[in-house]
Amino acid sequence: MKKTDSRAFPELISELVASVEEVSSIAKDSEKGLFIEFSCLLNKLGLILSDIKDKKDVMDTRTIRKAIESIEKELQRVKTLIKSPDSKQPNTWIENVTQDLGRSLGLVLFASIDLHLEMKEKISALHKEFMNVRFNGSLTPSSSPSLGPSPSPSRPPSPSHGYEFITANASETEIEEERTEIIEERSNLTIDDVILQLKYGNDEEFNFALLWFNESIRQGLITNEWINEGGIVLILVNRLSSCKPNNRLIILRILQKLASENSENKEKMADAASLSALVKSLTRDTEERREAVGLLLDLSDLQAVWRRLGRIQGCIVMLVTMLNGDDPIASSNAGKLLNALSSNTQNALHMAEAGYFKPLVHYLKEGSDMSKILMATALSRMEVTDQSRASLGEDGAVEPLVKMFNAGKLEAKLSALNALQNLSNLSENVQRLINSGIVVSLLQLLFSVTSVLMTLREPASAILARIAQSESILVNQDVAQQMLSLLNLSSPIIQCHLLQALNSIAGHRNASEVRSKMKENGVIHLLLPFLTESNMKIRTGALNLLYTLSQHLPEELTEQLGESHLNTIVNIILSSPLETDKAAAVGILSNIPISNKKATEVLKKSNLLPILISMMNSSPSMISNSLAEGVAGVLIRFTVPSDKKLQLLAAQNEAIPLLVKLLSCGSLVAKCRAAAALAQLSQNSVSLRKSKKKSWFCVPPSATAFCDVHDGYCIVNNTFCLVKAGAIPPLIQILEGKEREADEAVLNALATLLQDEIWENGSDYIAKNAGVEAIIKIMETASVKAQEKALWILERVFGVEELRVKYGESAQVVLIDLAQKGDPRLKSTTAKLLAQLELLQFQSSYF
Repeated sequence: MKKTDSRAFPELISELVASVEEVSSIAKDSEKGLFIEFSCLLNKLGLILSDIKDKKDVMDTRTIRKAIESIEKELQRVKTLIKSPDSKQPNTWIENVTQDLGRSLGLVLFASIDLHLEMKEKISALHKEFMNVRFNGSLTPSSSPSLGPSPSPSRPPSPSHGYEFITANASETEIEEERTEIIEERSNLTIDDVILQLKYGNDEEFNFALLWFNESIRQGLITNEWINEGGIVLILVNRLSSCKPNNRLIILRILQKLASENSENKEKMADAASLSALVKSLTRDTEERREAVGLLLDLSDLQAVWRRLGRIQGCIVMLVTMLNGDDPIASSNAGKLLNALSSNTQNALHMAEAGYFKPLVHYLKEGSDMSKILMATALSRMEVTDQSRASLGEDGAVEPLVKMFNAGKLEAKLSALNALQNLSNLSENVQRLINSGIVVSLLQLLFSVTSVLMTLREPASAILARIAQSESILVNQDVAQQMLSLLNLSSPIIQCHLLQALNSIAGHRNASEVRSKMKENGVIHLLLPFLTESNMKIRTGALNLLYTLSQHLPEELTEQLGESHLNTIVNIILSSPLETDKAAAVGILSNIPISNKKATEVLKKSNLLPILISMMNSSPSMISNSLAEGVAGVLIRFTVPSDKKLQLLAAQNEAIPLLVKLLSCGSLVAKCRAAAALAQLSQNSVSLRKSKKKSWFCVPPSATAFCDVHDGYCIVNNTFCLVKAGAIPPLIQILEGKEREADEAVLNALATLLQDEIWENGSDYIAKNAGVEAIIKIMETASVKAQEKALWILERVFGVEELRVKYGESAQVVLIDLAQKGDPRLKSTTAKLLAQLELLQFQSSYF
């Protein structure tokens, strides 16, 4: 045996490509047509060789080098024959040479174990073209390539690919010896050799044996007897986990072919171990997953496969993942396989756990009674996401579950209700429940006194609580009254659900009629005893419902809340560990009409003010918007202008700094309420100021205490001065913002700086803080009441000539537009302002 060429692989290929180009050029330059046709073939060979030049890692093997050297020698022979003037019968020798080149190219293909599939297909196509060539003046593919002798019955067939040999001329003996050396070790394999190399061979031995076997299968040269005797199916399955990716693809394709041709082969692949090995391929790259799922689909017509696949860890999860993947072929096959596996109920449950719910819904609709109960029970216990709930709703799970509840026996009713309770956490499914008409059935169940149905009442009440979150429940006009009548007749869990449901119903925008009926039925009187309930969940539910009702039924609240109830609510604020409870309790107190002076006295005696302000200052970053809004609402009660002593109490408890803070960091509602409370305080600042002309000060006040607006000495806690409190800049910032709901309250607060005695000073101060521009800017989009107050303020501001000159021009455009398009109630004030700006005479047509 000759030694292998020592040249580097890229160098070897580069030189071969150069040889191909040289011979192609020589052939093309000859005058013979068949040489020109031969040149075309060589050009294709050159392209293939160029493609594999950089594949050193997978192509630089001893066998491939031998094949390359063989091609090189064939080219030298061709060059000599083309140039020889004595060359006879060119058709014959050029066919032989072309086929010899084809055989060498076939060797390259045969030995290219890890080459990319697309590249292999190119080499294979060119190999066939070389082997099938016939020269008759033009290149014509032969209809039937010649094959070697039939394999001996005692020996496996030699792999084809057209590797059979035609006896070489004596002058070609050396080339033939090289080629024979390359494949002799393969053609001499016995059955036992192949089995041993497939079973125990190292990577290279396994590669050659597998390719040999694959090609022999393709050529139909392998019998089922040979496969059975050698145990080939199990050998190939066992090698799946240990071989290289490209070989796994070949194995999967071989197995699929064997399965499609013989049912016995299918049975051999259907044992648990084989299926587990195949399932592992579902976790690998795209091409392997596609082949594996296709093979498993072929096997799925065996019932044993249905049962065993479902038990293999991760199998169904991977199939669901592939179903939702980007590979259309794999997705389609995964869907078909899942459909086949779903004939087993346990598999359907596993699919649901993996997020594929159609089989489960199918059983709910069309399964046996036991299957329906099994699916509903499993669904009730699943931890599903909102996305899964949406999928179940869209797939139609709600309707059959409602049907089970209405028509089934006790076990079916219970499993259906529990499943519906799980699905009802999603608003879309709530609407489906309402459309199904289940509300009436649920209420009937809650009124039932039949002992066997008592276990159904808790899930029924939980579902009602979910359904009540949708305003669509209001189509059942008496539902709230029925729930109220059940409150004192139910267990604590059901009471909690009913209170939640009633709170949702009472809070709906279009529930005024329902709230009126609740008022007629004495709802607040019914709820007040729950405020002392030891069960915290029930107390919280009652508090929340009372707070919701207090926003709509303030008179009923005034009538029903006695001193003991008020003290109970204050105690909840003081002692409850839940901020939601505190917020609801404070919210109830903020909604008691301010005219109820008895309530004010009770709250004053209960030390509510220091409790609230201490709570707000203790951890301001943790205070919720709802709690801050409630506190600001309560402070409006303690800052009424008609009671200076009450205002003083609020100021001495540091209410003013808290209110100013809420102007900057509170919600819009809190800002609005804080501005209203500050406006009430500021109304009395003029009368409470200490004039600089008076001489009753025991100790002269500091210069910083003097207020230019009030033209006297102002101390925040005594005179409630907004200027000294630093409230004016944050008030104006609210006007500069995008939201308009707090404008009226803010303008009312600013207007207190424009009282008769101080209006000029106040105008200057508002202008100095950019307030005039902010007021003009919001006039186009503010509410009518806010526009009315803004016009009043501008009338005062423009009473100062300097400010009228400075801001009149920017205001006139807005004022003219307001005169043309504004509310009729504003025309008179707008006309006065335009006259003040000396524009009325010229613009009188607008009126």
